[in-house]
Amino acid sequence: MKMEKGLIHIYHGDGKGKTTAAVGLAVRAAGAGMQVSFIQLMKDGNSAELAVLRRIEQIEVHTVQNTYGFTWNMADDDRIQLRMRNDRAIKALIKAVKEETYQMLVVDEMMSAYQGGFVDKAAVMELMQLCKGTTELVFTGRNPAKEILSRADYITEMKNERHPYEKGIHARAGIEL
Repeated sequence: MKMEKGLIHIYHGDGKGKTTAAVGLAVRAAGAGMQVSFIQLMKDGNSAELAVLRRIEQIEVHTVQNTYGFTWNMADDDRIQLRMRNDRAIKALIKAVKEETYQMLVVDEMMSAYQGGFVDKAAVMELMQLCKGTTELVFTGRNPAKEILSRADYITEMKNERHPYEKGIHARAGIEL
């Protein structure tokens, strides 16, 4: 299946639901017969939605596991290693777009990787340019850069109004994890 016109989606904001929205879109695309690559950056790779996505034949799941912890606690060598792993993942996506392997790419936590300097910004811009018109592209994360927003066709902001974390309730399996 070839896309008639690939568009760019951004799910961003300080509210819950960015990854969940991207997962839902990936499932919808797979249900329509599209081949999907769902790649997760900057997380530990243990979120429950990945287990379900791995069961769907049309979805390939890849994680660039951040085993180093919070970015502000990383040693310089850890930051370099994570950047190299993320860069390899983006280059693989660029190759896949050129080969028309997928009709949809989801890059979860792209904004964090991009804004934090954990990915080659020029490669991200190249990926966006290649996808435009050929492959549906979905980015998630907080604080998107202006140059990413300016290239997007869909922009959805998740806004936090209230969250249990504010009352000391930590992430729960099946809800936030």
